[in-house]
Amino acid sequence: MKKLLAAVLALVVGTWLLGMVRALGRVAPELRSPRLAISFGWVPLGVLPTLRERMRRDTELLPGVTVTERTVPGDVPVLVYDDESRSGPTGALLWIHGGGHLLGHPGMDHDLCSRFVREAGVPVVSVDYRLAPEDPFPADLDDCFAALCWLQDHAAELGVDPDRIVVGGASAGGGLAAATVHRAHDEGRPVAFALLEYPMLDDRTALAPVPGGRGRFVWDARMNKRAWTAYVGGPAGAPGVPDGAAPARRRDLAGLPPTWIGVGDQDLFHDEDVSYAGRLRASGVPVELHVEPGMYHGADANVPDAASMRAFRGRMVTALRDAVGT
Repeated sequence: MKKLLAAVLALVVGTWLLGMVRALGRVAPELRSPRLAISFGWVPLGVLPTLRERMRRDTELLPGVTVTERTVPGDVPVLVYDDESRSGPTGALLWIHGGGHLLGHPGMDHDLCSRFVREAGVPVVSVDYRLAPEDPFPADLDDCFAALCWLQDHAAELGVDPDRIVVGGASAGGGLAAATVHRAHDEGRPVAFALLEYPMLDDRTALAPVPGGRGRFVWDARMNKRAWTAYVGGPAGAPGVPDGAAPARRRDLAGLPPTWIGVGDQDLFHDEDVSYAGRLRASGVPVELHVEPGMYHGADANVPDAASMRAFRGRMVTALRDAVGT
């Protein structure tokens, strides 16, 4: 019996390793990293507070960019990034960090937000929203919408043109950005543009088979299912999940602002992002979709100095600058 169990275990481990090697072969060589062996799929949700603290590291700010802490109505903390040499009024970006609705903080995007300021010529307001499972949907969406309303209402004070405000975000923050744009449209507070970096849009992905071996690294199907379930307070993929939590469930996309979407072809969210882009186009919304070859989820944060990842982020900067920048 022991020999049989050992043989079965060896087969399971061998199959897993073979799958990982094949998946790694589909990743662009410059994006391969020892960190790809790490998975949060088995981490108990009960250790999230500790995990958040241990992962709470700020990236580097670009020279010349200032950061100011503010609290907007609703007791929502935000960071305001700006360049003292900017002369307004200009456009602005409301940025929403990623983390699967469970992790993350604004400082993790210091480098990206300061790049937006320097290269697109616009201030950035980054939201420190509440996290699940302690604060499930709609807590984070309420926080993001409150920050948008504050940005719109205080545009003159901030040197911003209220008609040139963009909402953007990465991963779960990209999904929240899409949901915030939807809510702004519905409540008569439209924005000029949406900037969505590999957005987490559809809880139903948690139940679907993953084609082509996608989603092996950083954010896998197991973690996706657990995150969605914690966020919506019930089974991911269930009929009762509201549109506001999962933007891909929204049926009517007509009238939404022009949108940029970027995702890697090895990202778990590839199919849902491509599908959302197609539905936007079919609804008459101008869309620019960029699919990066050999890129897994969050590779630009994992290997930020890789040439392809600097170029990937450069595409976001260009989209922002072309939409509302200087």
